[in-house]
Amino acid sequence: MSGQSRRPSKPYRRPRKDPVRILAFEALRAVDERDAYANLVLPPMLRKARESGDFDGRDAALATELVYGTLRWQGTYDAIIARCVDRPLREVDPPVLDVLSLGAHQLLGTRIPTHAAVSASVELARVVLGDGRAKFVNAVLRKIAADDLDGWLERVAPAYDDDPEEHLGIVHAHPRWVVSALWDSLGGGRAGLEDLLAADNERPEVTLVARPGRSTPEELIEAVGEESALPGRWSPYAVRLAEGGEPGALDAVREGRAGVQDEGSQLVAVALANAPIEGADRTWLDGCAGPGGKAALLGALAAQRGARLLASEKQPHRARLVARSLAGNPGPYEVIAADGTRPPWRPGSFDRVLMDVPCTGLGALRRRPEARWRRRPEDLEGFAPLQRELLRQALLSVRVGGVVGYATCSPHLAETRAVVEDVLKARGGADVTAEWIDARPLLPGVPALGDGPDVQLWPHLHGTDAMYLALLRRTA
Repeated sequence: MSGQSRRPSKPYRRPRKDPVRILAFEALRAVDERDAYANLVLPPMLRKARESGDFDGRDAALATELVYGTLRWQGTYDAIIARCVDRPLREVDPPVLDVLSLGAHQLLGTRIPTHAAVSASVELARVVLGDGRAKFVNAVLRKIAADDLDGWLERVAPAYDDDPEEHLGIVHAHPRWVVSALWDSLGGGRAGLEDLLAADNERPEVTLVARPGRSTPEELIEAVGEESALPGRWSPYAVRLAEGGEPGALDAVREGRAGVQDEGSQLVAVALANAPIEGADRTWLDGCAGPGGKAALLGALAAQRGARLLASEKQPHRARLVARSLAGNPGPYEVIAADGTRPPWRPGSFDRVLMDVPCTGLGALRRRPEARWRRRPEDLEGFAPLQRELLRQALLSVRVGGVVGYATCSPHLAETRAVVEDVLKARGGADVTAEWIDARPLLPGVPALGDGPDVQLWPHLHGTDAMYLALLRRTA
């Protein structure tokens, strides 16, 4: 028997449960497994954690940053992680990849110290993956920690001169096809595109809308406090909240007299409401009304003029959201569940029609960071016939001399001007004639609106989602 004593093994230590990182991991799994959107999944999770006493304000802010930052930079982190594993990335289990991505974001996208980022990620892996796979996570994250983000980008991104779209896509965390599409839509050189891509990676401000006749921006600013709220940049009904503002705490929001609505969305509704028309102005239609933000603003504006709003939404559950948004509107309105491509109303029934069509959502990447990785170029082909038919039906629904607003939260040319031009040229089978209205004068004070007659808003130029608006007057 050897005279040397055997070294005693370390006692097993249970992993430390970190509520913030566990919640962030569970949110990422929901986005991945259920194709959910973080802006819909995360708020109720945070609310439940606060109510249980597990979270305070700082915890909620960290969890939000971990989720949104990880989703926003997913493609770039995938490229970095791929350099640090010994197998194709598709062979790494999705939950393991989520833990690695969370760790990569803490190391490369936050000010969390390196040791703390690795240690916390390994503890998370022990809790949600088990000790065996936690060792793999530890090894990969230590490799990632050997360099900072700029150093990694030099290693994983091709040179700009060799492949501009791929270089910008990796450096700014956008798929190559989205970079190419945005470049075509924006026009101009590299600097403007980089400004746009960088703006897509910033968290948007929370913007409120004071629904006219029901509340005012001044009321909202007073309720929030002047140190935490600012008037909108462009919309006369907008109020911008400082970081961390909670709209749900405001009486006006709880009562439906105000709501949360991007300023670009407000501008679309206001421009349609203010477009000049010939003759009567009594009946308005929101033909794709869900979830109800534009309908609520249009309803309030219509009420001030004695006009009636019909809000139509194909999906019954979204129609219920529209009804909730319009509840308490002082003027006459009706909400129905109907398909805008097969409308139940008679042709020529309306004086004003808004058709905010379903689209890829490439204009709202700040709010839905996962959408950039979820969407595919072939999605455009799926939306194209629907968008054209909805616009055609909108033109049929408005009377001669009335106005149609075609809107979409995408700057992709295939979803914006190409749709309008095709329908006006009767490529979509339109049996009405219409003419452009210059939308730019209806957005007073808003700069950089291009050559018209349509309008494209941009995050980096206007601080809004990339909303598109074309205004058309039916002529025959």
